[in-house]
Amino acid sequence: MNGVVSQRGSGRPRVAVVTGGSGGIGGAVARRLAADGMAVVVHYAGGAAAAEAVVEAVTAVGGTAVALPGDVAEPGEMARLFDTTEERFGGVDAVVHTAGIMLLAPFAEMEMDDFDRMHRVNVRGTFVVSQLAARRLRPGGALINFSTSVTRLQQPGYGGYAAAKGAVEAMTLVLARELRGRDVTVNAVAPGPTATPLFAEGKSEELILRIAAAAPLERLGTPEDIAEAVAFLAGPGGRWINGQVLFSNGGIA
Repeated sequence: MNGVVSQRGSGRPRVAVVTGGSGGIGGAVARRLAADGMAVVVHYAGGAAAAEAVVEAVTAVGGTAVALPGDVAEPGEMARLFDTTEERFGGVDAVVHTAGIMLLAPFAEMEMDDFDRMHRVNVRGTFVVSQLAARRLRPGGALINFSTSVTRLQQPGYGGYAAAKGAVEAMTLVLARELRGRDVTVNAVAPGPTATPLFAEGKSEELILRIAAAAPLERLGTPEDIAEAVAFLAGPGGRWINGQVLFSNGGIA
């Protein structure tokens, strides 16, 4: 475990909220930020056991983490999560919004309930979390939202999902400009195909190998690959990156 990274030389430990921290990418992000000395809030919606496992992994190597629940699309629930974080740790320095869902179907076949559910979580949820981040992040802070490389790939079946993530990118880029003078960066990370249980669900081994071969590096990304991109944007090395979408996909798009 590296030494604690101070916030702008103040001597206080930095604090990160990772939404969707119980997931494959979210968990890797939480562990990676903790390795940089940040106290981490591992948010979850339904995966309490998985979130606690991430907390245990962080604390086992001397880090600081706590799991907190909440519906990302409900302002009251997420405000309580931020309140609890500030009460326990004194403030928030990084918000990494990995929480989201992916429901796939061709345009002509997608159920409106699925479309609405996906947009509630991915669009409304991003707006709620980004709004709280805009209000709560301390100077020197960072908001990192999550898009997807699918916004550039035009893959059949991904229309509803790509539309939701396109909205995430638009909100991210606008908010970066709105926070002028706050010393807070706002960016998005757009992963490509990443080896998580969710990615493998419903796919044959042949299909997975074909997807992996599409990237010039000829492999799938790993959650740890994505976490490295987040750690860069959340850390001192990424302070001059603002209002950008970082495609972490091995060159697939």
